[in-house]
Amino acid sequence: MKKPLLILLCFLSANAANAQNWGGGIDQQDFNWGFSFQYVLSEYKIINKPNWRQPFINTDPQEGPLGPVTPPLTGIQTKPSVGFGIGFVVNYKLHPNVDLRSTPSLVFADKLVDYTFSDGTVKDQKVSPVIVDLPLGIKLKSERRKDFRAYLLLGLKYSMDLGAGKKPKDDGFAWKERMLKNIGKYSSYEAAIGFDLYFEYFKMSPEIKVSHSFRDVIKREGHPYDTPIDRAILRNFTFSLFFE
Repeated sequence: MKKPLLILLCFLSANAANAQNWGGGIDQQDFNWGFSFQYVLSEYKIINKPNWRQPFINTDPQEGPLGPVTPPLTGIQTKPSVGFGIGFVVNYKLHPNVDLRSTPSLVFADKLVDYTFSDGTVKDQKVSPVIVDLPLGIKLKSERRKDFRAYLLLGLKYSMDLGAGKKPKDDGFAWKERMLKNIGKYSSYEAAIGFDLYFEYFKMSPEIKVSHSFRDVIKREGHPYDTPIDRAILRNFTFSLFFE
């Protein structure tokens, strides 16, 4: 009777060990890494100046004839646009339920702004930066339930436009042909919710994140498209899949 009982206990212990290591034993590691794929929805939150409707006036003879360059504005609208990102995951366990986490990423996400003028014309502006995101956050995790765990993430992000130092494409263009641009560096705050799903050899984490820049992200060049805007706050809505 003792021998079958001993075999049964060994079998149950082996199963418990396998369940504990489900996900490649990632919960037993203080440090782990991985990679991510991101679907990004990006837009500006635009706050106009009090006199934003006024036509743009050229006062520089070197830029062409003096006087009005554009008709009065009747509307400035931003539209969400879709982009994508790829990146890495660096995770350090501070506590069984708290991680210090960074997910540096390369993000391709356009921003779209439409300008409507009193003569009925519409000017579309597309900002197309290539952004390196360097976030750092605290991941607060629930207790693990079998192969599932929920989490909340709060953090800060520093972003850099890789093309900011290059010669602009609209250099020497007429006022009406100038382009709206992002500043080269800015910071944001962000919050996310997600789930850790444990598979036999890895962990997958779907996550939804919202980020807002702290300040205006428009590069000021004094042309007809940045002049009417007082502030443009960058908002990103990101769906990510992390594999660790």
